[in-house]
Amino acid sequence: MPIAKPALSLAAVPGRRHRILEVAKEAETRGFAGLYLPSLSDNMSLATALAFNTERIPFGTSVTPIYWRTPLDYAQSAAFIHEVSGGRFSFGIGVSHAPAHARFGVKVGKPLGDMREFVADLRAADRVGELPPLVLGTLRKKMIALSAEIAEGMVFANGARSHMTDSLSALPAAKREDPAFYIGNMIPTCISDDVEAAKAVNRRTLTSYAMLTNYRNYWREAGHEEEMAGVEKAIAEGAPERIPDCLSDKWLADTTLFGPPAKILEGLEAWYDAGIRTPILVPSSAAGNQLTAFQEMFALFE
Repeated sequence: MPIAKPALSLAAVPGRRHRILEVAKEAETRGFAGLYLPSLSDNMSLATALAFNTERIPFGTSVTPIYWRTPLDYAQSAAFIHEVSGGRFSFGIGVSHAPAHARFGVKVGKPLGDMREFVADLRAADRVGELPPLVLGTLRKKMIALSAEIAEGMVFANGARSHMTDSLSALPAAKREDPAFYIGNMIPTCISDDVEAAKAVNRRTLTSYAMLTNYRNYWREAGHEEEMAGVEKAIAEGAPERIPDCLSDKWLADTTLFGPPAKILEGLEAWYDAGIRTPILVPSSAAGNQLTAFQEMFALFE
């Protein structure tokens, strides 16, 4: 039986925005499960463009930081995209990370309290129309439990597959068994017969995440204590260039997909088996740029 096609992560970098919309249309034609937009660019603008440039494919933000704009402003934008897309949009929201907070000059409180307050304010906005389903960006169990309480879904970024059963145990049984409750994960993916080159690409992709305390705490909880201790030693000694060397093959296989096509498909099936209903593959290429990575991804499912 063929493996169900996953969703894809899509970002519109400067100079390629028209081309990315063409990629989105091709992904829709090819029957991918969805398009999900990371926070590295203005994903609400890209979501608006997708509403008018695609017809059937579901799409959403994965995720939009809650601090960048006011809840009312977000409510107006999200409701607009939801309406004009015919209900295909989901609004993924998250608390982001300390470096981004500093870049935007925002002051933050406790993640759980801030998220609860944001959702309440978003839903209290009047005269905006119907809001889309809300999906919370999650890593650890308290935010996972909150997603079941106040949202219609949850999404990891760089989750550990071996830890999924434990993580998803924070959901009530009714949510775990409800196919309408969205459970996604953004998975860095590099397709290449040169396995070492593919691993190197994924290590570069995740080095910045390994520098974040909350991610190290999560991966340590998932059983990768030695790797995270090595990363912290490299940071403490002012040698961030050593971080990729601390990220073991075991850790990499637990958090990413890499290697030849057959290995990617085998890993994707394992992610479904682990309880991720919507794997979101984040394409990178060992042989070219973002557009090359999408062509490699399309070829994988021909």
